[in-house]
Amino acid sequence: MALKNITLIGMPGSGKSTIGVLLAKTLGFDFLDTDLLIQTRENALLQDILDAHGTEDFLELEADAICSVECDRTVIAPGGSVICRERGIEHLRSLGPVVYLRIPCQVLEQRIQNMGSRGIAFKPGETLRDIYEYRTPLYEKYADIVVDGDRGSMEESLAAVLQALIGC
Repeated sequence: MALKNITLIGMPGSGKSTIGVLLAKTLGFDFLDTDLLIQTRENALLQDILDAHGTEDFLELEADAICSVECDRTVIAPGGSVICRERGIEHLRSLGPVVYLRIPCQVLEQRIQNMGSRGIAFKPGETLRDIYEYRTPLYEKYADIVVDGDRGSMEESLAAVLQALIGC
């Protein structure tokens, strides 16, 4: 498998970071969580950045951080809002294949109990379902590969990602 980089996209709670770390270990790649990159650049936690700047400015800061990424042999796990700014997701697409970890909304609703403090980019009054319905077509648009990430265990989801990558 001659992959330069792999980006995992999907909703918050879809397992991007967890599966990303496992995938990186399996492939002997590095792992990059772009939320941590943003926090380092801004010297603040994601929720604090969102609270201070608002959703729209946060999305611009996120895209700026993502466009600065240059790496090789790295599994990249961006925040779920990466698809909200075309320049950010297109940059990631230029680095290697993009894999969408698709999870049903009802599963995400069970997994995410701290929406107001988790650092999720959403507008006042929006629910997780609202975000899901807005973002899902964008994830599908930008993904090179779609994998159903709700397979029972992280190991099964990892195996599905690896199988899909072999075919690309």
